[in-house]
Amino acid sequence: MMSRSLLIVGAGGHGRVVADAARLSRQWERIAFVDDRYPELLSSGVWSVIGAVAELDSLVSDWGEAVIAVGDNTTRIEILERTKSCGFDIVSIIHPSAQITEDVVIGKGSVVFANAVINTGSELGAACIVNTAATVDHDNQIGDGVHISPGAHLGGNVDVGARSWIGIGASVIHGCVIGHDVIVGAGAAVIDDIASGLTVVGVPARDHI
Repeated sequence: MMSRSLLIVGAGGHGRVVADAARLSRQWERIAFVDDRYPELLSSGVWSVIGAVAELDSLVSDWGEAVIAVGDNTTRIEILERTKSCGFDIVSIIHPSAQITEDVVIGKGSVVFANAVINTGSELGAACIVNTAATVDHDNQIGDGVHISPGAHLGGNVDVGARSWIGIGASVIHGCVIGHDVIVGAGAAVIDDIASGLTVVGVPARDHI
């Protein structure tokens, strides 16, 4: 069996959660980080930081596979494209305790964390985060770079545009359409469609001015 090596771009707390999910999946023999705090930062958790983002070109021949662990949605997509252009194979990371229906489509570079659930007919774009204990019910369409925070819950047939952020503990009822670059505040209850670019908070969720 060919040895597999995973390079994670971003060595912060989110990166360590990605690394631990990758470790538990038992797919990679080597896991390390690149981070722009290198060489001041040489380790994160139990994993080594082996270079800065600018050094990706020189690392691809030795590592080959990569995932982006940067919290900001727009930045994560930008770094993903840069990493792909260096020749890395962009992979997705699925925690072994996540429950994902067989027909779910998960885009490259997406991560799904512990106890998350993604149900039948749903599709995630590239570089998405489905965080700890979040749920995505049936037939959701999730755009590139979306972050569904810990404990957030999406009903069936929800459409979320690219780079939107669903806050911790937020809920979105069945059939809602959320535009791109939307921020849904922690604990908010979305009961109507949300236009692109808005920040909404509260119960029910309303535009935050």
